[in-house]
Amino acid sequence: MDKMLCMMVFGVLAVASMMQDATAQTVHVVGDDMGWIIPSNGAAAYTTWAAGKTFSVGDTLVFNFMTDRHDVLQVEKTSFDGCNSQNAIGNAIMTGPANMTLDSTGEHYYICTFGMHCLNGQKLAITVSSGTGTPEANPPNPSNPTTPVVRQPEACAPTPSAAGPSNSVPGGRPPPPPPPTPSSSTTVLASFVLSLSTIALATLL
Repeated sequence: MDKMLCMMVFGVLAVASMMQDATAQTVHVVGDDMGWIIPSNGAAAYTTWAAGKTFSVGDTLVFNFMTDRHDVLQVEKTSFDGCNSQNAIGNAIMTGPANMTLDSTGEHYYICTFGMHCLNGQKLAITVSSGTGTPEANPPNPSNPTTPVVRQPEACAPTPSAAGPSNSVPGGRPPPPPPPTPSSSTTVLASFVLSLSTIALATLL
């Protein structure tokens, strides 16, 4: 009886530890209630939003937008500054809401490729840390003087893979983001450790 009780207590502790690890990642809804739209005060809106956040590897960005009104594309800094998709990282996500997992440290840049949306401020720059300390650098400021201010449609025209209407009206509040799901790798690892520990405990008792 004592042996069974010890195994049950150990199992409960292991499951609790697994749940804590699985919920360690943070879900960031970009722009909070504003969502992923053309902000009324330009790129400063997303700069201000990012300044109050700590982004770590494993966290998730949720871009909450209306499908066929906006998209989201990760790009390199040169494309971020120039509002173009020439140096894209992956493909544009056309269906909202869009979830993007932060899988590396350093600076990450995101833009909307529709019409002049990027030039009008629909762009986000963040700095991602390893999760074990403070971010490696301050988030870049997309509203600095080096950001292009000339409003030319061809400077931010969408690529064929990210084409869409040029209408800049958000068209209402986007749907709420889906709930986060625990990392499957964390769950598998915790289950494996739990099994080994249970066997070891049974052998000792």
